[in-house]
Amino acid sequence: MQFFRKTILGVLLACTGLNAAAQVIQAPSAPTSAPSTLPAGVPRPTQGTVPAGQTAPIQGGNRSQGQGGQTGTTQQGTRGQSQGQTGTTQQGTTQQGTRGQTGQQGTGTTQQGQQSGTDANGAKSSNATDDPIQDVDNTQEKTETELLRERELAAQRRKLFGYELFNNPGNSGMFQPNLNIATPKGYVVGPGDQLNINIYGFSEATYLSVVNPDGFIYVQRVGPIHVSGLSIEQAKVRILDRLAKIYVGLKSGPYGAANTYMVVTLGDIRSIRVTVTGEAIRPGTYTVSSLSTAMNVIYQAGGPSEIGSFRNVQVIRSNRVVASLDLYDFVTTGVQRNDIRLQDNDNIRFSTFKSHVEINGSTRRNNIFELLPGEPMSRLLELAGGFSSNAYKARVKVTRFTNRELKVIDVIDSEFANFPMEDGDQVAVESVLVRFENQVGIQGAVFRPGVFSLDQNKTLKQLIASAEGLKGEAFTGRIQIVRTREDMAIENISLNLADILNGVKPDVELKREDQVIIPSRFEMAEFAEISITGEVITPIPATPYVSNMTLEDLILRAGGFKESAASAQIEVVRRKKDVDVNSKSAQVSEIFRFNVDRDLSIKPSDSQFLMYPYDQVIVRRSPNYRIQTFVNVEGEVVMPGEYPVVTKDQRISDLVKMAGGITPFAYVQGATLVRAVQLSEAELELRQQTIQELADDSPKAVVKTEATKQATEQLIGISLQKILANPGSQEDMILQEGDLLRIPKQLETVRVGGEVLLPTTAKYRSGQTFQDYISQAGGFTSRSARKRAYVVYANGSADRTRRFAFFNVYPRVEPGSEIIVPQQTRGELTPLQVISSTTGILGSVMTLITTVLAFRLLK
Repeated sequence: MQFFRKTILGVLLACTGLNAAAQVIQAPSAPTSAPSTLPAGVPRPTQGTVPAGQTAPIQGGNRSQGQGGQTGTTQQGTRGQSQGQTGTTQQGTTQQGTRGQTGQQGTGTTQQGQQSGTDANGAKSSNATDDPIQDVDNTQEKTETELLRERELAAQRRKLFGYELFNNPGNSGMFQPNLNIATPKGYVVGPGDQLNINIYGFSEATYLSVVNPDGFIYVQRVGPIHVSGLSIEQAKVRILDRLAKIYVGLKSGPYGAANTYMVVTLGDIRSIRVTVTGEAIRPGTYTVSSLSTAMNVIYQAGGPSEIGSFRNVQVIRSNRVVASLDLYDFVTTGVQRNDIRLQDNDNIRFSTFKSHVEINGSTRRNNIFELLPGEPMSRLLELAGGFSSNAYKARVKVTRFTNRELKVIDVIDSEFANFPMEDGDQVAVESVLVRFENQVGIQGAVFRPGVFSLDQNKTLKQLIASAEGLKGEAFTGRIQIVRTREDMAIENISLNLADILNGVKPDVELKREDQVIIPSRFEMAEFAEISITGEVITPIPATPYVSNMTLEDLILRAGGFKESAASAQIEVVRRKKDVDVNSKSAQVSEIFRFNVDRDLSIKPSDSQFLMYPYDQVIVRRSPNYRIQTFVNVEGEVVMPGEYPVVTKDQRISDLVKMAGGITPFAYVQGATLVRAVQLSEAELELRQQTIQELADDSPKAVVKTEATKQATEQLIGISLQKILANPGSQEDMILQEGDLLRIPKQLETVRVGGEVLLPTTAKYRSGQTFQDYISQAGGFTSRSARKRAYVVYANGSADRTRRFAFFNVYPRVEPGSEIIVPQQTRGELTPLQVISSTTGILGSVMTLITTVLAFRLLK
């Protein structure tokens, strides 16, 4: 049993080993005999995984069709067609363009991936492994130091001059080869190119042939013709020699002159593979069109890296350098020197830079520039676009690294052409000073104040002449020159300009930054005003004083007199300037009175009174001038409405007569006079304070107050019955503007309100008393202040309740009256308070009785 177990275990182990060996054998590497670069169109199958940096070989097919291999496809087409397909491989993209495309020409890039473990510069990373999953983990586990280094490199790349040209996403359509051009001279034919052979003339024929991988084209009845490696012109001569054996007329001979002609053109173009090595942004192998130049591939590779050189990009062909490109020539001047057309298996190599110099400050370009050995500072300034307009061009500061420390070098302008630059130099171009070397200024009472050139205005007189001279109000007795000395201190120089202008004193020489100040007489004078108020059309509270202005001029400026003006009493109030300070009765102002004609035209009778500064003119109102005023009457009169106040002593009885008298239904006892009252702010505040104090001073009743308004109407209680019985008596009041006399119709109701059980309106009945109407309202409540009840009559008057001994004497009630019962402020009495009050009252009564009996006994 144990033997069988060991046997089964051995068989299982053997099977497991064989399975593992089979899996290893099934994934062989790419054959080493295969070439690193395969021309497009070679009918060779691909198996397995394409090595890093290579594109998948393309299976058989012509150039007008695109067929993909096992792991990738190749975009192909015919010349003159617009088509584009994208072929992808495991490591990159292989695209081919066709001549005559109207869209973007397809290009292909083959970049190293994570399997090869390469960085942006093409060098294998120290952490790269053959396991792609492990590479991803290592990428995600970057330290903060590595991330900081990447940000520093990215910032340095952005500062490199020319970096943005090759790495700007907006320039994606740049540096693409033109496939619509004519067949270029010197074009070298290679495998994959399509040659169009057209024969015309005496004989006509057309042949379309594709150069096979061995370099031959096949022509019917002629056979293979080797054209690979020949220029398009050489290929044409060889084809002509071979076809002349069939078409005799292609060449002149014993049979006569040539009568048949041949044209060889390039049809579909082949793809070539170019390798980019060195310090490039994206090194690798690129599949491009055979019409591509070095600049096309340089752009696809992203240009030089942060340590790559812009000045020495080498094109290596067959192990020798065939061209060197200086990218600065194209970036600065647009000239593409040595931009040769690439061939299959060419190598573009980016070497490291020799020296980087950074320039900052007042230049048109602040970047890091690459300089070749021996190039001076003048070349650096040329690459930087030259100085900006505000640059200080006389001196440039250079910060340079030594073997131990830094040092600063001042380079003057005469040394720019010979001063050599070194790697790591930092050049700083400063700005000019914010000051003027030849500026002087003038301000004040001149016609053109401002700044002027010292070169053309060396003296004070010349500066005043340049400012178009002095104004009339210029004060020439004392002017000032504010001068900035060499130690930056400010000093003031006072001059008598009148003496200089008259030649009494010599002219003054000006210096840089001088400021000449010429004062105006108006600035030295106090601003004077005059005013006119009162009965004029447009009162003027304040207007500037003008010389020689008369009283009539000021009245005219105010629009003339109003109709109500008392023109015979015009007062001018003038201040006194020589007041005796020691006199108690000193006169502080003067009053002048004038009689001014309303016709303000100039005439001999004018006052000719000249106004002085600060005069105040007062135009009084005429004492006899009155504006029409009106009063109103409404209610039970024959003609209610508005009536004018004819005389100053017009009374209520006069108004009733003007209204045609009262009607038979008039309730004379209820007549009321309503008068509008306009309170001032002080009166309003005092009245509100008084009402509040009276309300708070009532300990036994609540008084509800209303807010007092500034403009209110008050009801004045009058006795119209007495007025009509005795007109002109003391009861007959004198009317005022806006008064309203209301004479109501016969009233037959009485209103009961306040602290009663049921506030109501009752029918007035003759003979009923105050208590009767209270009873009709349900009687008093427990909180009624009976002693403070009062009656408001229809004419606005009121009467209160009076107290006699222990009894309340209530006022009479008339038609239209309103009975108001206030509310008590104290609460209901407790039984103990009732007993105490009763005991006190009984004690007082017994004392009174005992006193009365004692007096009787004494008698």
